Amino acid sequence: MLNFDLADLQQAAKEVHAVMQPTPQYHWPLLSERLGCEVWVKHEDCTPAGAFKIRGGITYFNRLAQKQNVREVVCATRGNHGISVAFNAARTGIKATVFVPFGNSVEKNSAMRSWGANVVERGEDFQESFEYAHEYAARNELHLVPSFAPDLVLGVASLALEFLPAAQFDRVYSPIGLGSGVAALLTARKALGLKTEIVGVVASGARAYAESMQQRRSIDVPVTTFADGMACRRPNPQALEFFLSQNPRLVEVEDDDIAQAMRLYFSATHHVAEPAGAASLAAAMKDPLRGAGQRVGVILSGANVDTEVFLNVLAGGVAVAD
Repeated sequence: MLNFDLADLQQAAKEVHAVMQPTPQYHWPLLSERLGCEVWVKHEDCTPAGAFKIRGGITYFNRLAQKQNVREVVCATRGNHGISVAFNAARTGIKATVFVPFGNSVEKNSAMRSWGANVVERGEDFQESFEYAHEYAARNELHLVPSFAPDLVLGVASLALEFLPAAQFDRVYSPIGLGSGVAALLTARKALGLKTEIVGVVASGARAYAESMQQRRSIDVPVTTFADGMACRRPNPQALEFFLSQNPRLVEVEDDDIAQAMRLYFSATHHVAEPAGAASLAAAMKDPLRGAGQRVGVILSGANVDTEVFLNVLAGGVAVAD
């Protein structure tokens, strides 16, 4: 399914970099002091969309334009995928309709609208929003942009091409929402011939991938996490198939772990991390395999957090999922 070689990834990276600059990657001494090992951060909070998803959107929309004449696209999202779709639809002159659950992030909704997307609230969670989006696209004969697809992974792999060669990492941690980030890292690691361990991070309140990988079949699991970017109730079939073939190690983090990592990011680097964006650091902090003398990388995958939620976290609290 993801049979990309290094030339494929390098060509996709050129397309991504024609739209946005590579994001910075820094070794932060205060993070290293706190974790007891050398910590590097890949700052996907610095993309034009405030999250890594924009990369996959660039390659997906480029290939979409080559394949067919599309007048409107549809997607479902908790935020960052929708922002990527809105940004890239505007870039390529296409109308975008984005379905989000009721009570979705106010500021992520505003960001999508700022790029011209029509944001429609439907459903109680991402899965219900996706089902509404699927029905709307079919009824109106519109193109549905999935949250996981090979062309998305291809663009996201540009992140890995920038980051993995930056240092000789023992391991790199990345959150799992629907899986494009970890899939891209695994794909790039193979293409680059590296041995770096790629660790997937799941929220304890969104265990669909953890349960499904353990039972080797798709399992629906209720979502009870405030990390909206990881709030997946049902795995994507393609992503699950790929993960089962690769068997990456998973680390689970609690909401309190994520909130602690958000506070640490701000105090140690003065970067803002949304809950899913901080999950990689939270996993590194609690991973029993972390040790002195190791060099680890964490993906700060996004910064799109509502002000009210962030202030509550900085004050020592943690938002509770409905």
